[in-house]
Amino acid sequence: MGNSTLRHPNNTKNGRAMRSIFWIGNPFFVNKLADCGWQRIFKHNFENFELFTYEKLVDLAGFEPDVLVVADKSMPPFLLGVENFPCLTVFYVVDSHLHSWYPYYAQAFDLCLISLKDHLPHFLGRLTNADLLWSPPYAQDAFRPQQPQPKIWDCLFVGRVNQTTPKRQKFLEALGKELPGLHVVFGDFVKLFPQARVVLNYCEHGDLNFRVFEAMGLGSALVTPRIANGQAELFNEGEEMLCFDPEQPGEALDGIQRLLKDPPLRQRLASNALAAIDRAHRASHRAKNFTAKIAELTPHAQEIIARRQAQAKMIRQQYLKLPYLLWAKEMADPAIKSAYLAASR
Repeated sequence: MGNSTLRHPNNTKNGRAMRSIFWIGNPFFVNKLADCGWQRIFKHNFENFELFTYEKLVDLAGFEPDVLVVADKSMPPFLLGVENFPCLTVFYVVDSHLHSWYPYYAQAFDLCLISLKDHLPHFLGRLTNADLLWSPPYAQDAFRPQQPQPKIWDCLFVGRVNQTTPKRQKFLEALGKELPGLHVVFGDFVKLFPQARVVLNYCEHGDLNFRVFEAMGLGSALVTPRIANGQAELFNEGEEMLCFDPEQPGEALDGIQRLLKDPPLRQRLASNALAAIDRAHRASHRAKNFTAKIAELTPHAQEIIARRQAQAKMIRQQYLKLPYLLWAKEMADPAIKSAYLAASR
């Protein structure tokens, strides 16, 4: 998958460039890695939960990787024994606002990519700041404005709204009473966003979510909550997005109505948003940043791997035992229960 080695010729593992990668879980930006010079890329996603070992991964790929990435699927831990793996290991975390066991599991890896900036300190333990990389959400490179489409809705929210998102549901219900033009739907945002004059976002847990980047990357005028997790470092409020207090539907209403009454402002906001995404927040940017980090680690790969393997017993006792025991209790399948119990030991 690509004919060039990584574009860092002095970074080697056992005298050769780090060039092969096994990516398991959600694909995220894996399809952009070939453009960064990775020669051999094997990706494996799955829908039905199952457990994997290093041997099973090698059988699937047909080769032993230089780097393994476990990409967030919001599932129980599906990779066991990672503390002993003979390659560089990476845990790519997106849903840390939903899963309190992630920081424990992360200690078995060499590097952790974390989507939410304010959560980086939660992952300190065996891992240090040098082992944690902020990797914010992004828009896929292909998610771009196409030919102009007729505007069907004044304001559009695309996403799940049910009992699992009580804050979002309450907020949208309150806003809808004051804004008859609000349309709430679950569906293909790539097709839906361009049909709205204003796109609305809401973050249930204060998380900087992908919807922010996707709406902006499709050239939409975005109204979104004023939150932390690095949003203010990445985007300029009032220039690339309008923001509101997530507890104040009235402030959101004011911003939406302002944009609806001022088409030039709406167009300027959308154009600035698209430019911001194109500058630094597409999948290709995240792939380049990841590749650069791996290139930085490559000269020290054997030392990093050996240190983790030497600490494997401590990692199991201090960090993995508790989540594995908890998942052993939760899972119904006897084989999975047994595997978690064995892994905890």
